[in-house]
Amino acid sequence: MKKIALIGSTGSIGKQTLSVVRRHSDKFKIVSLAAGNNVGEFLSQVKEFSPKVASLAVEPQGVKDSMIKDTEFFFGEDAFKNAIIDDADIVVVALVGFKGIVAVLDAIEKGKDIALANKESLVVGGELVMQKAKEKGINIYPVDSEHSAVWQALGCDYNTPFNKIILTCSGGAFRDFDKERLKTVIAKDALLHPNWKMGAKITIDCATVVNKAFEVMEAKWLYNTSFDKIDVIIHRESIIHSMVEMKDGAVLAQMSYPDMELPIQLALTYPERLNTDVKSLDFSALKKLTFEELDRDRFPCFDLVVTAGKQGEGFPAVANGANEEAVGLLLKGAIGFNDIYKAIYGAMQAFEGEHHLNLESLTEADAFARRYVKELFGV
Repeated sequence: MKKIALIGSTGSIGKQTLSVVRRHSDKFKIVSLAAGNNVGEFLSQVKEFSPKVASLAVEPQGVKDSMIKDTEFFFGEDAFKNAIIDDADIVVVALVGFKGIVAVLDAIEKGKDIALANKESLVVGGELVMQKAKEKGINIYPVDSEHSAVWQALGCDYNTPFNKIILTCSGGAFRDFDKERLKTVIAKDALLHPNWKMGAKITIDCATVVNKAFEVMEAKWLYNTSFDKIDVIIHRESIIHSMVEMKDGAVLAQMSYPDMELPIQLALTYPERLNTDVKSLDFSALKKLTFEELDRDRFPCFDLVVTAGKQGEGFPAVANGANEEAVGLLLKGAIGFNDIYKAIYGAMQAFEGEHHLNLESLTEADAFARRYVKELFGV
């Protein structure tokens, strides 16, 4: 039985991970849970799964009265570290944002394999993370649907040679909006993703196409490749989750209806494949699959963030931090949709660079970007 530490249990990926565990309760056991501030949902999970350790970022009044016997509780912003316990076989990192890299590096240091659902850890610190994982002999299993698709197309072997990675992109909520219309959209509009049901932050990132830029950066590190061997194509149906062109010119694709439980479960069961609740593809009903070029003029955040990846050093952390702060302001109604570009661009221009490859320097770059965005918009 595989023992799982789930970091970020009340988010979309966390809840779907627990659905996988319920489906195969004979294969998995939750030994620890960590979450942010969704107290009610979290306590319900603790009651159901009886983990050894439960960690919350907040400690609301009266929560101690709801504690479950035989579960050790921890509270505080960094309490999730306490959930990466010796008893775990694998750590599912489903935190949203920069703090995910802290969990990833801590899991690596403790010798734990990782099912990775946190983009930012590779976006801001891909070189550091992959270097540490290699040194410790840690396996990183991708949970993102696109990177799981690439991994599967490569035979689940990061060392398989290839010509090109082709990441598919739904286009997000605004894929049919012109530039004039994009000037007036609000957060509620951006949250209406046409194909996927996800958390608020990643759904906004899909609307700006920042999410796809992040995935390009992830691909560089996961598959030890260069940016010129990674392409992006709009695929509205989200049936093909990504493709790989092999050395002989063959293109391999992973296909399924949109459902995150498939990549989540594979990350936990590899090399075994088990049944899921994912509906089988009905090819006769699909009618057609479409592909189109990404309009970089309408979605300028894509090239901007990829540029940060190419610059390296602290720039990816700055782009990520500025984006994260700006998305938070958009969700509060404090700024407009196009202000996200202004925030990232301005922070990157103001940043003077950081040459040290360590968590401290990345944290400083992240903090710089957040300060910049707050000052830019006077919040």
